[in-house]
Amino acid sequence: MSKATHITWHAGNLTREERWRRLETHGGTLWFTGLPSSGKSTIAAALEQVLVERGRHAYRLDGDNIRHGLNSNLGFSAADRAENIRRIGEVAKLFADSGTLVLTSFISPYAADRARCRKIHEQDGLPFLEVWVNTPIEECA
Repeated sequence: MSKATHITWHAGNLTREERWRRLETHGGTLWFTGLPSSGKSTIAAALEQVLVERGRHAYRLDGDNIRHGLNSNLGFSAADRAENIRRIGEVAKLFADSGTLVLTSFISPYAADRARCRKIHEQDGLPFLEVWVNTPIEECA
C-alpha cells in the first residue's frame, strides 16, 4: 500500500496552550508496560477513577480494548505488535494534545516501539512517562 502524499495537517483555531488554559488542564501520557497480567490495566483503571473524581481530564487506553476496534485487524507477529503500538502512540498523542491525561496499559515488549511513542510525544512538546509494572513472573499467572 502506498502512502498518500497530498495530506496536510489542519491546525484548529485554538493553540494547545489556549485550549489547556481555558480547560484548566494539561495533557500527557503515562505509558504502563509490563508482563501480561502484571496489573497494568488494574493500576491504570484505578488511577483514571481517582483523577476523574478529582476533576482531571483523564482517559484510559487498554491493550485488549484497542484490539477490539482500532487494531482488530492486527495479529501478534513482531510487525503487527509494532503497528499496534505505533497506532496507539499516535492516538495517545492526540488525546494528550487535547489536554487529557492518557493512561495506556500495553504489554509493549519492544523498547524501540516504546521509544517511538516517546519520540512522537516529545517532538510535539508533550509529556510522556513510561511506567514499568515490575510484577514477578510467578504472580503474573
